[in-house]
Amino acid sequence: MNHAKIPLDVQAAEALLMRLLAIDGVTGEEAAIAAAVTDELKKVGVPADAIRYDSAHQRIPLPTQTGNLIVELPGAHPGPRIVFSTHLDTVPLCAGAKPIKQGDRIVTDGSTALGGDNRTGCAVLVALAATLIQHQLPHPPITLLFTVREESGLHGAREMDPKDLGGAAMCFNVDGRLASELIIGAVGQENWDVEIKGKASHAGVAPEKGISAMLVASIALTEAHRGGWFGKVVKPNGKGTSNPGVFSGKSGKPAGDATNVVTDYVQIKGEARSSDAEFATAICQAYREAFAQAQAEVKDSSGATAKVKFTNKPSYPPFTLEEDSPAVWRARRAVESIGLKPTTLFSNGGLDANWLVKHGVPTVTIGAGQYEIHTVNEYVDLPEFAQGCRLAVALATLEE
Repeated sequence: MNHAKIPLDVQAAEALLMRLLAIDGVTGEEAAIAAAVTDELKKVGVPADAIRYDSAHQRIPLPTQTGNLIVELPGAHPGPRIVFSTHLDTVPLCAGAKPIKQGDRIVTDGSTALGGDNRTGCAVLVALAATLIQHQLPHPPITLLFTVREESGLHGAREMDPKDLGGAAMCFNVDGRLASELIIGAVGQENWDVEIKGKASHAGVAPEKGISAMLVASIALTEAHRGGWFGKVVKPNGKGTSNPGVFSGKSGKPAGDATNVVTDYVQIKGEARSSDAEFATAICQAYREAFAQAQAEVKDSSGATAKVKFTNKPSYPPFTLEEDSPAVWRARRAVESIGLKPTTLFSNGGLDANWLVKHGVPTVTIGAGQYEIHTVNEYVDLPEFAQGCRLAVALATLEE
């Protein structure tokens, strides 16, 4: 087909996006938005028996209302199956968002984030189905995948059964800013957790009898920083980033109970990221050694030290697609077919694509107008959103 004249109903797509933006669905609480997306799919002609939920939520180690939403569209002509994916959830800052259309943008009243990440993706996939069905456009078999709990750890994509992807040859994940920007790789992440059990004592009467868990933590983080393992990490054997993001006491309460008591317990949760999974592990190992060094340094008057328990485990794997791989080739051609110049990017943030690639489906992530995500200044650029919709149709209908 002539992709310069894709029959997209822009007004209907924008109205759809406004409806979806007004529905709450923070991470783990996706039931309402999943139901709304299902209703919208049925309205545009998707049969009810083509829509189902998987059981991923039963395997996610966090409370999750529903599984991933999966829609299968039969091919109008033979060919390898293509998946189009996006995520249903938003960050908690989007709760109660009131979308407002201002010219070529959708914004909020400034009290919340908007949820364009990733209501734009949900709207693109529904608009894709609507365009294919209403205009009877030729396309291979297609699976639409709407995942849960992306924002809290890519859990929906991680816990899905790869068989539900139907042996797809490739996937296009809608979760970005510009339609012309093709994300073909992303870092992996490894999480670490450390518990430090010191010994309480009166900080004014006998501080020397205590073992300050806070001091152990402080020395360890300082050592990690001095060793070049804190923040941006550049070493001869690799590059990455790290961040100790949560510093707390027992049961998530503040570390310490009072200024006159030596702090006896601290827990820190952190992360390490790299395009090389082994280097992400190496960053975690450097933190482990820093905490061991700090443990040995801080002693009470009898020579006793704190108990330190350090654990680390992978969160999601890194990936990189080759520039000449079939998925990237198709994405480039589709971008060019709608009059744009494609560029390829590597992301320093995790995406559902990380797990979809791990599940055996090469995945390129495309954009649809998300700007200033996860902030109260978030907005959707409507012309760019329309380009994302057109690109999805071009990807689905591109002739080999």
